[in-house]
Amino acid sequence: MTQREILQSLIDLSREVGKPEAGLVILGEGNTSAGVDEKTFYVKASGTELGTADEATFVLVEREPVLTLLERGNASDSEVESVLAKAVVGTSKAKPSVETLLHAYLQSIPGVEYVVHTHPVAVNSILCSRRAFELLSGRMFPDEIVCCGLEHVFVPYVDPGLKLGVQIKRSCEEYIGRHGRAPRSILMKNHGLIVLSETPKAALNACKMWVKVATILMHAAMLGGVDYLTPEQAHRIEHRPDEEYRRRLLSTDQR
Repeated sequence: MTQREILQSLIDLSREVGKPEAGLVILGEGNTSAGVDEKTFYVKASGTELGTADEATFVLVEREPVLTLLERGNASDSEVESVLAKAVVGTSKAKPSVETLLHAYLQSIPGVEYVVHTHPVAVNSILCSRRAFELLSGRMFPDEIVCCGLEHVFVPYVDPGLKLGVQIKRSCEEYIGRHGRAPRSILMKNHGLIVLSETPKAALNACKMWVKVATILMHAAMLGGVDYLTPEQAHRIEHRPDEEYRRRLLSTDQR
């Protein structure tokens, strides 16, 4: 895709994510990004709303200065703000979201083109509970695995911004070390959801599926407890040829 087409795909995705009926974000919550090339990516500007996204909603950011800051791992709030401002490509006066830090790292992972961070009511109902880690410890049904992945990255609550970016980088590197590929989902305690994908449709599908997963989890927990698939059953779904085909089909508009 051309740079213009990438931006338009991000605008379209963001508007879908921001629809009130989706239950993913309200007001200025959440942020999205799309990779342009090996050096730059588009990310939502601070204070903008996903549901009304247009070209002015996003800023083009150079990845390397932000990654350098993440590697350092410590800086004052004012220094973070300065680095983000200087990383903007072009003449835009918009400020990149403070969560540009985590987007910069996630956009550097091979195979990741779109990153969507949301605060779904259903998902956060679990993430803000004392049983979050326990309830999210398994998989319940096949489509959950197809859209959201066999496993996810779980991140304890960390102050948003640089500290969160550093923690997500560390946790994702551990995941990639075990699995050899990027996670499809990141769940952040007392914060929200991140999905990573190659296509806008796969990202949106994962967001929607996580809302369904969280809703079923809460209902099952009230009806005697959650009956998870066994590890063997879940692994079988993840690697079945027909499910891999369906995952590819669900990630694109082509039929």
